[in-house]
Amino acid sequence: MHTTQHRARHRRRRLGLTVGIPLATATAVGMSYGGAFGVFGEDARPEAAAASSAPAWARESADGFASVNALGQNGTYGGRDGAIVTVKTLADLEKYATASKPYVIVVAATITMTPKGREIKVASDKTIVGAGTSGQIVGGGFFLGQGVHNVIIRNLTIRDSYAGTWNDKDHDWDAIQMDGAHHVWIDHNNLRNMADGLIDSRKDTTYLTVSWNQLKNDNKAFGIGWTDHVTADITIHHNWFHETEQRNPSTDNVAHAHLYNNLLQDDPDSSITSSYGNYARGGTRMVLENSYFEGVDNPVIKDGTATLVQRGNAFVNTTGRNESGGTAFDPTTYYRYTLDAAADVPSKVKSGAGPRSAIGRTASAAPATTTTTTTLTVAKDGSGQYRTVQAAVDAVPVNNASRVVIAVKPGTYRETVKIPSNKPYVTLQGTGGSRKDTVIVHGNASGTPRPDGTGTYGTSGSATVAVEADDFEARNLTVSNDFDEKANRNVSAQAVALRTAADRVLLDSLIITGDQDTLLLDSARAKPGRVYVTNSYVVGTVDFIFGSATAVIDRSVITLKKRWDGSSGGCVTAPSTPAGRKGFLITRSTFNGDVTAGSFALGRPWHAGGDASLDPQTTVRDSTLGSGIGAAPWSDMGGFSWKDDRFAEYKNTGPGAGTPSSNRPQLSDTQAAGQEVDDWLGDWTPTGS
Repeated sequence: MHTTQHRARHRRRRLGLTVGIPLATATAVGMSYGGAFGVFGEDARPEAAAASSAPAWARESADGFASVNALGQNGTYGGRDGAIVTVKTLADLEKYATASKPYVIVVAATITMTPKGREIKVASDKTIVGAGTSGQIVGGGFFLGQGVHNVIIRNLTIRDSYAGTWNDKDHDWDAIQMDGAHHVWIDHNNLRNMADGLIDSRKDTTYLTVSWNQLKNDNKAFGIGWTDHVTADITIHHNWFHETEQRNPSTDNVAHAHLYNNLLQDDPDSSITSSYGNYARGGTRMVLENSYFEGVDNPVIKDGTATLVQRGNAFVNTTGRNESGGTAFDPTTYYRYTLDAAADVPSKVKSGAGPRSAIGRTASAAPATTTTTTTLTVAKDGSGQYRTVQAAVDAVPVNNASRVVIAVKPGTYRETVKIPSNKPYVTLQGTGGSRKDTVIVHGNASGTPRPDGTGTYGTSGSATVAVEADDFEARNLTVSNDFDEKANRNVSAQAVALRTAADRVLLDSLIITGDQDTLLLDSARAKPGRVYVTNSYVVGTVDFIFGSATAVIDRSVITLKKRWDGSSGGCVTAPSTPAGRKGFLITRSTFNGDVTAGSFALGRPWHAGGDASLDPQTTVRDSTLGSGIGAAPWSDMGGFSWKDDRFAEYKNTGPGAGTPSSNRPQLSDTQAAGQEVDDWLGDWTPTGS
């Protein structure tokens, strides 16, 4: 991008610690730049090498304590390394759930457990997910034994093992029972009417996140403990405890119990009356934030040895004990999270908890790799079909109608790659264990002379990888532009690593690194050029995410970098959005970098060629902003004021988040509801096939 204004200028802020960054992210992203990839630690790898045809919901990973790297497990992503299988019978469900291989198991029917009370013994590396609202388990549930790890149980209804005795001491029939498991995510389920507990987390089960579930119509909702050890770390958020008498939850000897934005509701004059709500026992240290208690007796209790910190909770028509005491812990030491206001919890949780129609839907009931996918292999050493990535692209048929996966073996490929517009459905897939293992790199810049003497490359022509074909995907790669600004100070330094100029582009588990103008997200005026970037790193100095596309950057790390001369100052985004379209949405991400406090802007309006009809847009929401972001985070550009275009934030945290003001506009809750990922992507759900 050509501009004479290379650095945004802001008031300087005192350098502060970056808080609220997930521990897994902090481990993966260093704060020094000792080498080309010094910013990326040893854990800079995809959470799983997802099969190229995995839907977006099958690649999602846990938040909260289940996201923390520990015990040899990097976060919780379930079976996304394996094939997707659809099951409709108990025999098939048990076959895949107990297998040694990773699987994403889609339950697409009502499966009745025989005999009643049966609990399937789930093995590690599994995702068990309901197909929309059709996946139901009746009369039994799941058991996760000692050492079982990396399991997701999601979007299911598990119900009706009730044996006729309310306080049942004879039947240990739970919806989900865990004895010594770790890294488990229980999300968006409807759990009800079981003989014993809905969820039992026992015997030092740890790195557990329980989110967005409905726990209903049961005596014992959620019991935690059955151990003398104080080692478990558990996050419980956005769950609806409705008409459950006890264990809501009961938390015994938990080292770190973080409960937030839960709704506990006991209806008046019903046959079920709560005996207590949240309970901290033994050596438990609990932080309880912004939850909503309605009609609950003894809403919050603790015994004499537990510590419990309350913040921001709401109590409506409650009676009895409501207790707190001690210092507990700071959850942001371990991971980033965003709190909803307690007053908003009833509406958000009632509408959002339980199975979702969009989760678990897939066009194919077969395993992920199908006969319609062609794979071409690239290896520098000659062990593949091609030695260069471009040679494999050249071999893709023109106007191909099915996906072609170009599997690139580990190595550094110094070349430029172009996927032309007549070759859709191409996937570039690194096959190494880390996204650092497979690197595509070149060093052209805007002012670099073309070898044929026809002028210079220009900004868009400098791209190491250029994507002009729709339905493109890239996974598990590094794409870099290593143009040497110091050695070429008289050359226009805009140097693009990755350029997209197509619609429905998925960029998953990448490192995209450069200096000025790293990532060009462009589009033709005739179509929006939708791009979804997830689980990735983007690194740069000036305007390093720019262009006219309708693009989402989700759950990623954006790293601010000093210039070659050690100076610090730049701008993250420079959108050039056409009027009537959506621009850039950055959500659930982290901004960090070893730069001077307050020296970077979040964005500025790029009216390319002085085009006043453009309406640039960047929204940054639900993200952690490091201290490098200035107190006035938006900047003018080329004679155009950012205030005349569309720049806003919503519920960001961290030392760079600052105070809302006329120079720091915030979306209202109503406005934010219309600026979600789905609003950007429209009728496109990134599925990989």
